[in-house]
Amino acid sequence: MPIWLEVIFRTLSSAVILFILTRLLGKRQISQLSFFEYITGITIGSITAYLSLDVDTHWYLGIVSMVVWFLVSLGIEYIQIKSKKARDWIESKSTILIKEGKVLEDNLKKEKLTNDELLEQLRKKNVFDAAQVEFALIEPDGSINMQLKKEHQPLTPSDLGMKPPSLPEPKTVIMDGKVMDDQLAASGKERPWLFEQLKQQGISPEQVNLCQIQGNGQLYIDLFEDHIQSSDVPDK
Repeated sequence: MPIWLEVIFRTLSSAVILFILTRLLGKRQISQLSFFEYITGITIGSITAYLSLDVDTHWYLGIVSMVVWFLVSLGIEYIQIKSKKARDWIESKSTILIKEGKVLEDNLKKEKLTNDELLEQLRKKNVFDAAQVEFALIEPDGSINMQLKKEHQPLTPSDLGMKPPSLPEPKTVIMDGKVMDDQLAASGKERPWLFEQLKQQGISPEQVNLCQIQGNGQLYIDLFEDHIQSSDVPDK
């Protein structure tokens, strides 16, 4: 087999195996990965790249290595689910950074954060005054969450003694010009009703990019051609 053809075969095989292993490991955002999961992802990706190009190495050895890492990762996840102590040791615990408006410097140093970095994270949550924070903590995934003091929290309907009616979730009934019959049935509507609504606006289903029946019963329609002129972001 020519080398270039072997590289193509190795690459496609590695990509398929990597995709399968990734799906089996479950869905996590990058920011939600634990330290071990992050290392596992890098290692398996490196093995995949090495397996694709190193034609002098037996291809099955790379697959064995990938599967071993996959099984170790599954084992770690199982232990974390079963044991709170193991979970705290592997992922660590949340650490309080601000309490009653006071920055806890020792905890900040423990997490290797500076005051500038802490304030930056607060500003990302539209908080510019640390004194307004009741408490803030850093999660095991590195994200920082906080709660404002009661007097600085925005009013909610419950604060005013109001109870807004709950609305059902929007149902997407047309996507990419195709009618989604299951969603249409879940909303209690049928195709004749939908087509009549579109006809009243002079629209055919093929023209619709996205159509939703909203919680209040209103129909939201986005067309492929909105006749909105796009513009580039001006240079600074």
